[in-house]
Amino acid sequence: MTQQRIPRAIVVLVGAAAAVIALAGIQAVGSIVGPVILALTLVIAVSPLRDWLARHRAPVGVQVAVPLAVVLLVLLGMVAILSLAAAQLAILAPTYSTQFNKMVADLQHWAAGLGYGSEQLNKALSSFDPAKMIEVAQSVLSGLLGVLSSLFLIVVLLLAMSLDAPIFSRIVDAAAVERPELARALQSFTHRTRRYLIVSTIFGLICSVLDVAALYLLGVPLPLLWGVLALITNYIPNVGFILGLVPPALLGLLEGGPKTMLLVIAAYIAINVVIQSFIQPKFLGDAVGLSTTATFLSLIIWAWVLGPLGALLAIPLSLLVRALLIDSDPDSKWAAALISGRLPRAEPHTEPKPSP
Repeated sequence: MTQQRIPRAIVVLVGAAAAVIALAGIQAVGSIVGPVILALTLVIAVSPLRDWLARHRAPVGVQVAVPLAVVLLVLLGMVAILSLAAAQLAILAPTYSTQFNKMVADLQHWAAGLGYGSEQLNKALSSFDPAKMIEVAQSVLSGLLGVLSSLFLIVVLLLAMSLDAPIFSRIVDAAAVERPELARALQSFTHRTRRYLIVSTIFGLICSVLDVAALYLLGVPLPLLWGVLALITNYIPNVGFILGLVPPALLGLLEGGPKTMLLVIAAYIAINVVIQSFIQPKFLGDAVGLSTTATFLSLIIWAWVLGPLGALLAIPLSLLVRALLIDSDPDSKWAAALISGRLPRAEPHTEPKPSP
């Protein structure tokens, strides 16, 4: 008796419907899922330090306390930097009212020479108000700061996961006997997540140093602060540098006029596009196993589901989904190939042994 297979179209439609329902459910509980994934990512990031302490026979309390302290320092540093950036932008913006009024007067004079009336120009200026752009920049910084607003929940989760990490590692190793695909998928997830964080941090530091040098040469206020902000936004794939560009570009406009703003934009594009669009993807693709299209779609989907935190954790979230749904299934090698943009490895062909 032959077993009937479900048509492929039905499988695709049911899978798509299940994905929509799952994403809607995750969005409904995003205030819980987001901190959980952030805590998991941070615990994975410091797991080599915990392993090093374990190899040197450090007490269990030290194995938990030292990585937890490192993570907390990173979190508190990010909160302090984002808070300082938002506060400095709010403090500096009103001090440039004279420069802004002069810019408006110069623009009106220039437009009058071209034959445009004051009414037309005022209407155009009302649609382009730098004060509104400053509000947008502040909302961007506030959104990034809101990523870490559930700090107490994140700290509790970090403590719990740090305590459970050693036993979870042993459980995964033990599960490799009965469920080798699942264990291999989870190990690949942790390895790729760490490599993603390492690659993003290295290239983020390079971009930040170059950004600080460019801002310093152009005379933009607080170049070091905006360089650190550029490092943080580098973890947002594809569009992260644009978020880090908004505050220094606005300050360049108010400090030195349109020429300085254009030079800031040109410097950021030259630095970040060359590094993030041409150099970093070659290393990042090898590190995470996601194609450029999959990375960009991950950013859109997870930003819609979880907001700013989803944008910040788009790659780890996609790697977790890949590990649970694709890498753990031995029959999904072509799905993995579509996501990674690489052909699957050819299985060695063995000739059947002739019967005696």
